[in-house]
Amino acid sequence: MQSLYRDHVAIVEARYASALAEAGFDAVIVHSGTPKKRTEFDDQFFPLRPTPEFHLWAPLMEPDCFVVFETGKQTVLVWPENTSFWERPAPPEATYFTTALDVRRVEAPEIPSKKRVAWIGEDVARAGKLGIEGDHVNPPKLVAALDRGRVRKTPYEIQCLAEANRIAALGHRAVLAAFEGGGRSELELHLAFLQATRQDDQETPYKNIVATGRNGAVLHHVSYGRDETRAASLLLDAGATYMGYCSDITRTWVKAKAGTGGSAGGTFAGIVTAFEAMQQRLVAKVAVGMPYEALHDESHRQVSAILKEAGLARGSIEEIDQKGVSRAFFPHGLGHSLGLVTHDVGCASVKPRPDNPFLRNTEVIAEGQVFTIEPGLYFIDGLLAALRDEPEGKMVDWNLVEALAPFGGIRIEDDVLVLDRGVRNFTREVLPTGGAAV
Repeated sequence: MQSLYRDHVAIVEARYASALAEAGFDAVIVHSGTPKKRTEFDDQFFPLRPTPEFHLWAPLMEPDCFVVFETGKQTVLVWPENTSFWERPAPPEATYFTTALDVRRVEAPEIPSKKRVAWIGEDVARAGKLGIEGDHVNPPKLVAALDRGRVRKTPYEIQCLAEANRIAALGHRAVLAAFEGGGRSELELHLAFLQATRQDDQETPYKNIVATGRNGAVLHHVSYGRDETRAASLLLDAGATYMGYCSDITRTWVKAKAGTGGSAGGTFAGIVTAFEAMQQRLVAKVAVGMPYEALHDESHRQVSAILKEAGLARGSIEEIDQKGVSRAFFPHGLGHSLGLVTHDVGCASVKPRPDNPFLRNTEVIAEGQVFTIEPGLYFIDGLLAALRDEPEGKMVDWNLVEALAPFGGIRIEDDVLVLDRGVRNFTREVLPTGGAAV
């Protein structure tokens, strides 16, 4: 990793030099961040989430650190000694970053004199104390250029993303085993994931979505049930971090092998099986030069086909798609860029079409991008009630909808790296199955 990291720094330095020249700056200071209070009416703070641009340089979780980049000079990492007896930051996951940066254990950075210096970070007051103010703080042109630089991952980043998937897979396997064994609540399943991945609730890239039964229809269900679940289905959307890089994985399971859930359980299991095959067909369609929005459109055609095959919707696949029926069952985007944050930057520089309001990736697919492929199908009361009132509602078998609603929904999500031909599927390397009857 040390060699990969040194190469990574060289690539990032070249990107920063280009971005500074484009934006009209000579140097930039990237701040790790300042802990935020939970509320102004309390004296407790949230654990620090470092500025992603800082994490790009160093996997360090400490507040008030700085990266100072000036074109043509060695990049400086200002890493103050911690002298507090109240708390101590977690040690870095690795220390190889000290070999490629000029590490200075001082309190504050030296500001390059007679230079146009920019600031990247949320703490505007801290920037002001260093004399950086106004349009030098998070300048939009510089931020946009740096965002573009993060779209294509370096070999070091690829290794980190693969490891984040490996760690998350430990949790997914543990939760599946606990769900199969029975007698667990959603909260206990969540805790099983944390234990298996050796993360606490603040270290996961996002709050785990642990949804059993009808809760699977809540796209971001994080209010975990405390009582033992008797539901026959589980939708688990949970990831891990490694050196600041995120994984984002969703799996859907249904207890149907022994008839759990009645005849509807078998029907739902069949849809999950069809969804698993369909998601892999979408992954296989990823190609350099293809607009991601076109892949999203294809996902709606594929979901429409499943709605028809399952008997949930009548009419041709084209009618189910074009009349918007599929959107009541699949309301979110197909996926998003992935990296230092779950919904990473750089792949949504243009807005999606009005009929795709929640699509987070609108770029043309290019080698080196990492994004998710996560089609879904849900029984969401509000969306389906609205569809029922429309003429297109006559295309839906509402009796079957009501029978399947207790299972909540389906989502299968993989993290993929775009190659010159096809993809590397980080997730399937460690979790070969995306959904099935258990």
